[in-house]
Amino acid sequence: MAEPRVRPLTELDVEAVCRIDERITGRYRPEVWEQRIAYYIRRDPDSSQVAEVDGRVVGFMLGEVRGGEFGLDEPTGWVEFFGVDPSAREKGIGRGLIEALLRHFKENGAHVARTMVAARDKDIAAFVSAMGFTQAPVTALEKRL
Repeated sequence: MAEPRVRPLTELDVEAVCRIDERITGRYRPEVWEQRIAYYIRRDPDSSQVAEVDGRVVGFMLGEVRGGEFGLDEPTGWVEFFGVDPSAREKGIGRGLIEALLRHFKENGAHVARTMVAARDKDIAAFVSAMGFTQAPVTALEKRL
């Protein structure tokens, strides 16, 4: 496997992101990813990243820097959506993507990065923990409607 190349996400990556998501979830959701990718590109075109190997997108990570949410005024880098093609896992793709996002967050004034992980997503929790994320001093609450 060639060395992965990490670069900013573009609108041309929608189909590749859909393909990776489908391999992970079993669902093909182009309308979801078109909307999400457009949002992140509009908000911060250089924050979200993809990883390519031999010209093929094998991973993606969407995020942005923002402040003022949840009573947290400081600029915060938010890692929000990511995926690595199952055939490309355990090759440093996720690490390369998150390092690129964290670098961008820091360059844009963030001193902290945050993400949220569902309790059932043990693999995702293990990955973000291995990347240095720890329990935050906030609690996620919900109410079913």
